[in-house]
Amino acid sequence: MLNLIWLLLLASGIIVAAINGNVEVVTEAALSAARGAVQVCFDLIGIMALWLGIMRIAERGGLIRIIAILLKPIMSRLFPSIPAGHPAMGAIILNLSANILGLGNAATPFGMKAMQEMQKLNAGSSEASQAMCTFLALNTSCITLIPATIIGVRLSFASANPTEIVGPCIFATSISMLIAVSMDYWFRSRSRWKGTR
Repeated sequence: MLNLIWLLLLASGIIVAAINGNVEVVTEAALSAARGAVQVCFDLIGIMALWLGIMRIAERGGLIRIIAILLKPIMSRLFPSIPAGHPAMGAIILNLSANILGLGNAATPFGMKAMQEMQKLNAGSSEASQAMCTFLALNTSCITLIPATIIGVRLSFASANPTEIVGPCIFATSISMLIAVSMDYWFRSRSRWKGTR
């Protein structure tokens, strides 16, 4: 569906440019956008390398294990179908930790690993389990304390105060996570899967 939407947007842009006799504008805009995207990516490399390094140090230094112990009561309530000590729980905690630090790119591999591990507990079903749905809700709405990627983008565009979005970001993501967890709990309590997975 998304591919169809992009196709319609591109086609309508080209048609409107052709009607107005400015087809070259489409090419110029595409090249300019591609150049800008590459520049932003280069600007983000340093910031991503820094935070990924910090995450690796935290993981090897045992900080993730400490976070896992602190989050265990909450995680066991959010994911009752995942046994204690299962690799899925570790991957979920790593994913959420990366999201909390605003490192969406670093969180992706942990999220994929968590889904793979939860699929092993899903008895080969092609439908997502409750744990998978809960994780997806948490992953997409996770609270962000340090929006590192957004700060990096603002820095690359020479923002006068790139960190001014920290407060609003914490507020917005806190509300979104609260709503996501509440809705997940509400749907789970009425689910046809209740008591089965």
